[in-house]
Amino acid sequence: MVAGEAILSGVTTIDRSSADGSAAELTNRAVEALVREHSRLVYRIAYAVLRRHHDAEDATQETFVRVLRYGSKLAEVEDPKTWLARIAWRVAVDRSKHRRWDREIPLDDPEKAPVDVSSSEIPADASMQGAQVGAALEKLIAALPTKLREPLILSTIEEMSPREVAVTLGINEAAVRSRVFRARQILKDKLAQQMNRK
Repeated sequence: MVAGEAILSGVTTIDRSSADGSAAELTNRAVEALVREHSRLVYRIAYAVLRRHHDAEDATQETFVRVLRYGSKLAEVEDPKTWLARIAWRVAVDRSKHRRWDREIPLDDPEKAPVDVSSSEIPADASMQGAQVGAALEKLIAALPTKLREPLILSTIEEMSPREVAVTLGINEAAVRSRVFRARQILKDKLAQQMNRK
C-alpha cells in the first residue's frame, strides 16, 4: 500500500514504543485520532494548492509531522479541523513557492491524451463538453489573483465555512464572503465569454 493511500484509508500506525510515559501516549492517540478524522481534508487542501498527487501526499505527511512536533499545544486547540486546515494550507503554499514550475504540463497541451469518455447515461458529446468546461474552469481559477483564489478554493472546493476559511487564511469573515463573491463573478463572466466565442 502506498503511504498516501495508507493515510487516506485511515490505516496508519504510530510507533508507541518511543513514547515516554502516559502524556506522550495521550498525545500520540490524539494525533492518531486527528489523522483518522481529518487526513482527507488535509490531503484535499494540499492537492487544491499543489495540483499533484505526490506533492499533496508529501504535504499531508509534513502537516501531520508538524502536528506531532507541536503535540503539546494540542490540548489548547479549540477547533482541530480549522487548526489542521491552517497548517495544511501553510505547508502547501510553502511547498508551492519552492516547487519547480518547469515540470508542469499545460492543460491544453496537444501531446496530452484526450479525455476518456466513459459510457453512462450521459451522451458522449455532453460528457466531452462537461470535461472541456471543467478544464476551462480549472484554468480560470488558476488565473485568479491569489487573494481571490484561496478563499474560493477553501470555501467552494473544500467546503469549509466562512469562519473556517477566515481562520485558515488569517482574514475576517466579511473579507472571505466578499472575495468568494468577487471570484465567482469573475469566473462567471470569463466562462460566459469563453463559451460565447465557441
